[in-house]
Amino acid sequence: MYREDVLCRSILGNIPGRQTRQYQSPSHTPTTMTDFKGVVVDLRSDTITKPSDGMKKAMMEALVGDDVYREDPTVSELEKRMAECTGKEAALFVPSGTMGNLISVLGHCEHRGSEVLLGDLAHIFLYEQAGMAQLGGIQPHIIPTNPDGTFDVDEIPVRLRYEDVHYPRTCLVCLENTQNVCGGKVVPLHWIDKVGEVAESVGLPVHMDGARVMNASVASGVSLERILRVCQTASICFSKGLGTPVGSVIVGPEKFMYKAIRLRKVLGGGMRQAGMLAAAAIYSLDHMVHRLAQDHHHAQLIAKAINEEKSRNVTCHPDDVDTNIIIVNLNPETVTPDQFCERLLMVSEDEINETGDGGVLVKVMPWTTTTVRFVTHLDASLDHIQAVITKLKYVIRELDSIH
Repeated sequence: MYREDVLCRSILGNIPGRQTRQYQSPSHTPTTMTDFKGVVVDLRSDTITKPSDGMKKAMMEALVGDDVYREDPTVSELEKRMAECTGKEAALFVPSGTMGNLISVLGHCEHRGSEVLLGDLAHIFLYEQAGMAQLGGIQPHIIPTNPDGTFDVDEIPVRLRYEDVHYPRTCLVCLENTQNVCGGKVVPLHWIDKVGEVAESVGLPVHMDGARVMNASVASGVSLERILRVCQTASICFSKGLGTPVGSVIVGPEKFMYKAIRLRKVLGGGMRQAGMLAAAAIYSLDHMVHRLAQDHHHAQLIAKAINEEKSRNVTCHPDDVDTNIIIVNLNPETVTPDQFCERLLMVSEDEINETGDGGVLVKVMPWTTTTVRFVTHLDASLDHIQAVITKLKYVIRELDSIH
C-alpha cells in the first residue's frame, strides 16, 4: 500500500478528507507570464532546459544514416562512447528513459508471469504507467524505500519466489540512482555493491534506472563504470541535467542489446536519421557533465537560504540535498503545497518595493502532501538562483508573520 506522505499531489491531486488550514496571505496580484515584466525562474524540473547554441550547431552538422538499419554513424559513435565510459560491452540509443527502463525489464524478464524486485518509491514503479505489467505481464514486487533511497538488501532473498506452481518467477532487481522521490539522493556505493552481491548469490541480474546517474557520479566523484560495476544493465538519460532535447541509452552486454533492439522496434522506438539527436547527446558528454556540479551548488544555496530563515512553516536542511533536487517541507497546519506554489507565482506592489526589483515568479512543483520540489538546472543561472532566494525569503517571512 502507498504511504500517504509520498503521494505526489502534482500527479494525484488533492487527497479527499485531508483538512488543512487555509493560507490567508496579504493581497497579491495574480500574474500571467505574458504581462509580467520581472524575472521568471522555472525550477519544476531539469527536463525544461533548451538546447544551447553549440548543441544546436552540433545537431545541424551531424552525419546521419538510417539507425534502424544500424547505419547512422553519429548514433554508433554515441553508443560506443557510452559503452566505454560505463565499462559495458554495448549500448543502445532510445527515445526516452521510460522506454530504456521498459526495454531493460522486458529483456531480463522474457516470460509473462515474471516478477521484479524494486523499491516502493522507484520511478519505474510510480511513474512509468506500470509498463512492465501492461506490455510484459510482469509483476512488480515492492520493498519499502529508506529516506536515503536504498532498501533493505536482506529483503531480496526473503522476497525471492522459489520454484512453485503458485508463484511468479523472480527475474530481476531494479535500483535507482539518483533516487528521485527521495530528493535526488546519491545511493551509497557500498549498498549498490551489496545488492549486486546478494542478487548474484540468488541468480538475479540487476538493472539500474540511471536517469540522473551522471549527477550521482559528479556529486560522489565516482566513475560511471564503478557505480555500474554490479549492474548488468542501466538506462541513462540525456534530456535532464545534460540538457539535450531527447534521448537515453541502455548499456549492457552485447547479447542483451540484440534483444533490446528487437524490443525497441516493437515499442516504436526505432528512429531513422537519429544522428541529429545523438549529436546533442555527444555534445552534452563533452560540455555538460562537469557543469552538473554548478547545479548541485545552486541547490545547496537554496537549501541554505531556507534553513537560515529558521522558519516554523518552511524548512529544508542542506545536509538533505545531495544533488540538484531540493525537497522543501511545509507545515501542514498552515500551508499546503498547492498554496505555496501558487504564492510563488504571485507578486504584490509591497513585495516589489521591498525587494527592490521588478518582482520574481518561481515555478516549482507540489511534491507530496507536505512538500514542494525544486530542481536546479543549466538554464537557471546564479543570478536566477539569487532571485529565487530573494523571493523565498520574502514569502517565508510573510507566512511566518501570519502564522
